[in-house]
Amino acid sequence: MIIRKMSGDEIEIVRTMRLPCYEGYKDFVSEENRNVLKGRPSSKNDLKPGVEIFVAEINGKVVGSVVLFPGKFEAYEWTTHVPDYPEIRMLAVDQGWRGKGIGESLMQHCIESSAKQGYSAVGLHTAEFMKNALSLYRKMNFHPVPELDFEPANDGIIVKELKYFIPHPHVG
Repeated sequence: MIIRKMSGDEIEIVRTMRLPCYEGYKDFVSEENRNVLKGRPSSKNDLKPGVEIFVAEINGKVVGSVVLFPGKFEAYEWTTHVPDYPEIRMLAVDQGWRGKGIGESLMQHCIESSAKQGYSAVGLHTAEFMKNALSLYRKMNFHPVPELDFEPANDGIIVKELKYFIPHPHVG
């Protein structure tokens, strides 16, 4: 497996692969949230300057992707909090390739990329109904930041902020 930056001509492949990943959550949310979820995978927010899209490639085929927004960047259109650390969004793995460590590899790549850029943390948002993703994030030591949780649609669904603290080697 190769993790690399997405090339410009792969954006439609990535967006098409994302759709079924988010469609699977439609039964867990209100109609208002369903419309938000439906639009999120094709949002152009991930093409803004400074935003990186990484893909996982196996045998020449893109099988997963993730978006890394830089710190101090408005990664989410529905919140006023803009963190000083990068935010991971839209992790997606082709359904036929799930359970093979691709999502974890993409997440690890984002953590390493953030560390190389000198950040001390990286964050993301998720919800309880995204059980597989939440399990992965907890396994990778992302920690809840409850003061940054919010309810975007007044429907009882809480969007949770999770944060990974990047360890820095001791000097001396």
